[in-house]
Amino acid sequence: MTFEKLKQLFLDKGCSNLFFKVLAPNDNSKNQIYLGPDLKAANVLPFTNVRVDRSITTPKSKRTPKPIFKADLDFSWINNDGRLFPAPQAQIIYYPQYPEVRLSSLLKGCSNAPSDIIRIRQNGRVLLLGITLERKVLGYALEHTDPLADEFKGLSNLRAIGVFNEIPLHNKSNSRNLLLRELGRIHAKGWIAGKRISKEGIVPYNASSAGGYTLEAELGITPNSDAKPDYLGWEIKQFTVDDFERFSGKVITLFTPEPSEGFYRDSGVLNFVIKYGYEDRKGRTDRRNFGGVHRVNSTQAITGLTMILDGYETESGITDAQGGICLIDSEGELAAKWPFSDLIGHWNRKHAQAAYVLSLLKMENEIRYYSYGPVVRLGEGTDILLFLEAMHNGVVYYDPGIKVERISGEPKIKRRNQFRIKSGDIGNLYRGMVAENVII
Repeated sequence: MTFEKLKQLFLDKGCSNLFFKVLAPNDNSKNQIYLGPDLKAANVLPFTNVRVDRSITTPKSKRTPKPIFKADLDFSWINNDGRLFPAPQAQIIYYPQYPEVRLSSLLKGCSNAPSDIIRIRQNGRVLLLGITLERKVLGYALEHTDPLADEFKGLSNLRAIGVFNEIPLHNKSNSRNLLLRELGRIHAKGWIAGKRISKEGIVPYNASSAGGYTLEAELGITPNSDAKPDYLGWEIKQFTVDDFERFSGKVITLFTPEPSEGFYRDSGVLNFVIKYGYEDRKGRTDRRNFGGVHRVNSTQAITGLTMILDGYETESGITDAQGGICLIDSEGELAAKWPFSDLIGHWNRKHAQAAYVLSLLKMENEIRYYSYGPVVRLGEGTDILLFLEAMHNGVVYYDPGIKVERISGEPKIKRRNQFRIKSGDIGNLYRGMVAENVII
């Protein structure tokens, strides 16, 4: 096996990214593979099904079990012939009390895993991980005596993400280049009438949210509530500005997760809005709203709710796996809660790679037309801790737009649990953000 043949092996399997880690003696099947003190490196891996495990005693303590996070990986080992051997129990484990993150169970249940390499306590072994556009992870291991391992260890000027180094894959399916080319094509079209994809195909669309739907229609993205990236692994965030050069004050909705605990979940959205909402301020009858900017450690004047980060400290990060973002009322009751386990998975899926696209709007004959900018900002290297830090600092805030119409009869409910940020502040959410010209 040569360096180029190994790269081609991953390319042939549809990998768009390739990372490697030089393994230390403690990186083995017993102690698991160390990924760092936070989720920086883990976020390059498309994990799913994040959950809290309350039953397992952590490795460094034989006393009271402490809750930890676990998440699944769609992981397979690849051999020199390109055959794949699934490792069905592969997972990521996050121990917030230390903190540290580890890659676990890469050998269990696998018929042809490189057990002789992963199990030994030998410094200098190399683990390669390829990521496909279908969010699968492919692994390959090199012995410490393999000349190819020395070749990897001798590489320089590589992009580092936590414990990983990235090997550039120069191929036509590179998702970044494909995205920039598609955005270049859309930019070159000039003004585009508002539209969206529906069950009947592409149809005109003229609502205030048409800017995002029009861009999605051009990219072939079907509107849905699936918490997966929009296009080739990239989350597309469009927002309309008055000027392509001055946009820092514009507000972006980052994501809209539903609370899964508290009065909101237990009693339902209708009762939540009746209890904590208010009569429509524009005088629309038989309607009740729940809105207003909610920032951490501040009581919102209209709703009377205080937002807190339960189980989070600025120096330590997440200190309690059972914590989350909480809304507390004046009597101390939990009105709504977004558990960290929900947010970690949602944020990883939606924001591991994000593209922020600017648009201009004009009206002609009461029809909305959009023109998309020549520059896109690409954010990479995020994790939930950056998001929580931005929330703690007041940069990210909760700005819901929930309404109940026909409240005295058959209520019509619109849910919109928005977490938002000003455009000029989005760099706080990523370890790397660059402005790229679209490719025309």
